[in-house]
Amino acid sequence: MEFNFSQILSTSMVLFAIIDILGSIPVVIELRRKAGHIQSEKASIVATTLMIIFLFAGETLLKVIGLDVASFAIAGSIVIFFIAMEMVLGLSIFKDGDAPETVSIVPLAFPLIAGAGTMTTLLSLKTEYATQNIIIGILLNMVFVYVVLKNTERLEKLLGKSGLNVLRKAFGIILLAIAIKLFRNNTGL
Repeated sequence: MEFNFSQILSTSMVLFAIIDILGSIPVVIELRRKAGHIQSEKASIVATTLMIIFLFAGETLLKVIGLDVASFAIAGSIVIFFIAMEMVLGLSIFKDGDAPETVSIVPLAFPLIAGAGTMTTLLSLKTEYATQNIIIGILLNMVFVYVVLKNTERLEKLLGKSGLNVLRKAFGIILLAIAIKLFRNNTGL
C-alpha cells in the first residue's frame, strides 16, 4: 500500500471539478431555504460513504440490480434537470418543507454531491490510480464540501438577495446544461 502524492493531487482535482460544490452553492442555499436547514454532517457522511462503496463495488452493484452505468447516469441527470428547472423558472417541483434529513440525502448527498458524474468518474479513476490514493482524494474533497455546507448562511449573507437570485439563475442554466450533457452522453443522442 503506497501513497502517491501526485495521484492524490490528480484524484482530488478531478473530483473537485466533478463535485463542483462551489458551483452548487445556489442549489444548496435553495434547498436550505426550503427545508429550513441542511444537515451538513449527514450530507457529507452519506456522500462520502456512497462514493467509497461505489469505488469498491460500483460496477458489481449495478450489474446485480440489472443496471449499467449509463442508466445510473441518466437517472441522476433527470433529478438534476428538475432541480435546475426550479432554479431557472422559479418553479417548485420538490415539496417545500421536506424534512432536513431527507433533503440532506436526496437531492443533496445524491445526486448533487455524489451523483452519476462523480460515480462514473470514480470508476474511471480506479483504472488509473491506486485505491488508497482515490480514497484520500475523496476524503479531502468531502472535508471541503462539509466546510461549504456548514457556511451556506454566511455565503448567503455575503451574496445578498439580488446576488443570490442572479447566481441561482446562472447556475440553474449551468446545472441544466450538465443534466442535458449527462443525458446525451449516456443515451447516444
